[in-house]
Amino acid sequence: MPSYIAPVKDMQFLLHDVLKVSAADIPGYGDLDRGFTGAVLEEAGKVASDILTPLNAVGDREGCVLENGVVRTPAGFKAAFDTLRAGGWMALDAPEDFGGQGLPYLMHTVVNETFVSANMAFNMYQGLTHGAVSAILAHGTEDQKARWLPKMVSCEWTGTMNLTEPHCGTDLGMMRTKADPQADGSYKITGQKIFISAGDHDLAENIVHLVLAKAPGGGEGTKGISLFIVPKVLVNDDGSLGAPNALSCGKIEDKMGIHGNATCVMNYDGATGWLLGDLHKGMRAMFTMMNEARLGVGLQGYAVAEAAYQNALAYAKDRLQGRDVTGAKNPDGPADPLIVHPDIRRNLMEQKSFVEGARAFTFWGATLIDRHVRMEDAAADGLVGLMTPVLKGFLTDKGFEMAVQAQQVFGGHGYIEEWGMSQFARDARIAMIYEGANGVQALDLVGRKLASDGGKHVVAFFDMVKAEVKAHEGDPRMAGFAEPLKAASKQLQAAGMYFMANGMKNPNAALAGSYDFMHLMGHVCLGLMWTRMAKAAHVALDEGAADRSFYETKIATGRFYMARQLPACGMHLARIETGADPVMALAVEAF
Repeated sequence: MPSYIAPVKDMQFLLHDVLKVSAADIPGYGDLDRGFTGAVLEEAGKVASDILTPLNAVGDREGCVLENGVVRTPAGFKAAFDTLRAGGWMALDAPEDFGGQGLPYLMHTVVNETFVSANMAFNMYQGLTHGAVSAILAHGTEDQKARWLPKMVSCEWTGTMNLTEPHCGTDLGMMRTKADPQADGSYKITGQKIFISAGDHDLAENIVHLVLAKAPGGGEGTKGISLFIVPKVLVNDDGSLGAPNALSCGKIEDKMGIHGNATCVMNYDGATGWLLGDLHKGMRAMFTMMNEARLGVGLQGYAVAEAAYQNALAYAKDRLQGRDVTGAKNPDGPADPLIVHPDIRRNLMEQKSFVEGARAFTFWGATLIDRHVRMEDAAADGLVGLMTPVLKGFLTDKGFEMAVQAQQVFGGHGYIEEWGMSQFARDARIAMIYEGANGVQALDLVGRKLASDGGKHVVAFFDMVKAEVKAHEGDPRMAGFAEPLKAASKQLQAAGMYFMANGMKNPNAALAGSYDFMHLMGHVCLGLMWTRMAKAAHVALDEGAADRSFYETKIATGRFYMARQLPACGMHLARIETGADPVMALAVEAF
């Protein structure tokens, strides 16, 4: 069975050497000293390793079962959920007014990584709840917050988001679910939603669904959509649970992965719901959940890859196969361990350098969210909005790729279920699809985010990269970072200029290159992160750090990324500059 150990030292390096959180001006960050964050992460790591990791294979093997209208989760899930709830792990960054601990979103993100790596399917039950809480906090009335949030923050009640219908996924304007207004101010919700993660289960006594539906008078398309709070069980005025609502789980999907999470078809048969936010402005309210969820899904991409990498590394050190071409490294044994072979080292270095760069990118993104929420910083909001499709799309694409590469280290054993590597690949695959398929993320980046607010956010990003490069001029130790980052940034800018020059007269010229642009920008972002990490490591070494090998390893890993991965930017630019013609050349009938 696969194992997992939380990479606490790597996380602490990012928090304190790179991001320098306790010195940041963001409210609440001053309390995040090394001792505090270390204690939190050590405890989270124990929960992840001792409680969640052993249940990962159980959830994959057993799945969820719908019996007589009741959804049952795999053995051990309920007890584990109760343990996490009792420990307050699900309420780290929720407001203290509603029973949370009031910590920054960054701390939720860091802890969340350990839980996802240990058991992605399990963590989704509280992950969806976190997003629903954020939406109610942002758009709910004071009465709604008082009624729903205390029990949701504690995860006595969980939450979901209901968007997709059988005939519409990304194109929500085709939605058919209806909301009929009632005399008491409530609505009757009627329709069917599919692919609802954690839609029904036995882990909580109530489930609060946030449901998109069309109320009268909204017009066609997405402009007519509103968002509604629709609980599984109605709640009395005194806060006690009342009668079951008119909704049910019609089916649990039989999926490729994340078997331990109940992905449900939800039927609403005149269920009672209440408007959340403004009428006909449901998309704005839902995107409060979606943007947070997309960063969380990007995290899933690299967090699963982290767990897969740990197991691939252990196998590569233990498995004896062949001899090192430069001379035997295990002369007393029948063969040398796999890790001596250059191609295995390449594989492992690609995994390691991606995961560590992705972690830095995600943590940095979480600080931008904190800066926006806690300081009302519009620039931070614009920058994280620009980064969201890159965080989601690039990190999940590469995260899946790395999970497959980890599986490859095992050879034939990686294809056998008892080793557990197949589960990592199957679980990671969904992250490329849900919360907006990655092709849609690329279109959002190129079609909307680049031009947002007159393009000032992407200009700010380019200025940030330029300043980083300039800061290392004259430092020969940083040449292997600053110079490749400068070249990659110029390639990203050249791609943007191509879109500007050709996109207006031929939109397909931009859209055909959008996926390559998303990956090009993703590499530049990780290049920026590795440059910052390398500088922080050099500073630590200059200051006499006790564990020199840790910081030297960071620098060597970063050099690998800059030398071996960042050159992909040139390939992506070359593809972009071919325009739409190669992509659109065939008539539909010719396929």
